[in-house]
Amino acid sequence: MSEPYERSSGGRSGPGGPAGARKRRPQQVRTRRVCIFCAENSKQIDYKQTDTLKRFLTERGQIRPRRKTGLCTKHQRRLSTAVKRARFMALLPYTGEHLRLYGGN
Repeated sequence: MSEPYERSSGGRSGPGGPAGARKRRPQQVRTRRVCIFCAENSKQIDYKQTDTLKRFLTERGQIRPRRKTGLCTKHQRRLSTAVKRARFMALLPYTGEHLRLYGGN
């Protein structure tokens, strides 16, 4: 005799097998990024160093997020302040449109 309570898959079975059986992605081991300003032991981020600041801007002129740049919280805050100062002093563009129209060096 069959058991009175049989286990069901909880859903329809399809070409991929039972509903609960899904393929799992292998775990990716992420290497920890080191903040480049901490690694260099730099005391401050200067708004006049536009070549350094441009590394942390997108092609549209936006400040890249911390998860993309790999900076620590302290240096990301200082970087955003330096970029905003450089924009105000017209050393960096506010938008990517400025780069296309007037040429960015």
